[in-house]
Amino acid sequence: MLLALQQTVMVRVVQEQPVAETTAADVLLGAIGLTGVLIVGALLLGALFGAVLIGIKKMREKYNLEPVPDSEALKII
Repeated sequence: MLLALQQTVMVRVVQEQPVAETTAADVLLGAIGLTGVLIVGALLLGALFGAVLIGIKKMREKYNLEPVPDSEALKII
């Protein structure tokens, strides 16, 4: 009786193209490329930040603006 209730199972084999292997050299080149991009980005952001700080300092010198010393900024009157 159990044999009559079982349904047949159809399996279709699909042949796919083989996937190209990833070698250690591929991984190493990818890591070096990512590191290079991060270093270049850090250098650009550092140069931009430095330029902004130098620009602020030059503007203070041009208009004779001095930053408030920390001791006076924290003084309670």
